[in-house]
Amino acid sequence: MSNGRRGRGEGSIYRRKDGRWVGQYDLPTDLGKKTKYIYGKTRKEVAAKLTKAMADRDAGMVFDAGSLKLGDYLDRWLDSIRDTLRRRTWTRHEEVVRLHLKPSLGNTKLDRVSALQLQSLYHSKLDSGLSPRTVQIIHATLYKALKQAVRWLLVPRNVADSVDPPKALKREMKPLDEGQVKRLLKAVQGDTLETLYVLAITTGMRSGELLGLRWEDIDLQAGPSR
Repeated sequence: MSNGRRGRGEGSIYRRKDGRWVGQYDLPTDLGKKTKYIYGKTRKEVAAKLTKAMADRDAGMVFDAGSLKLGDYLDRWLDSIRDTLRRRTWTRHEEVVRLHLKPSLGNTKLDRVSALQLQSLYHSKLDSGLSPRTVQIIHATLYKALKQAVRWLLVPRNVADSVDPPKALKREMKPLDEGQVKRLLKAVQGDTLETLYVLAITTGMRSGELLGLRWEDIDLQAGPSR
């Protein structure tokens, strides 16, 4: 029951039955409008706090993740981007969230996730046998999710900015020598993929190029281009 009056520019201020003054204002976010409350012993105290809070809100300085946990946020984030990405890309993000992020950090409050936690997570994933490239993908997914959390005014900054993902190791390619090529071709004789192996060895095409070939790419009459 409101026992006070709404002052101009103050939002809504009222007095509870226990005598305590309460101010309330709306905090809009992309996840929905949220009502915030401010308490004080006097109307004047609440009015001052409310004026500052509303000024901070209007200046974009209010960040409120509340009790939202990282795991729950990641689920909402995945839902929000489902129709904006290719299915394969979305599935990769979903797998990273389900297999790596939620089991390790899912119960941590969104606004309490620290750079140290992320760095420790990356180290533990490397120690468990994951490749640096896989950990880079984990970092990329989390970075993208937290970037959206900043845009939704849930957190003030992206803590993943302060974390260094592992660098992928560059391995020197060692092509097969003539003897190894002969043994390979002999071993795959009669295999359903024999033609693919022969084409790979004789052309040097990459796996993606080989698997992307179609019948219309072949011109048996013209033969190979010179």
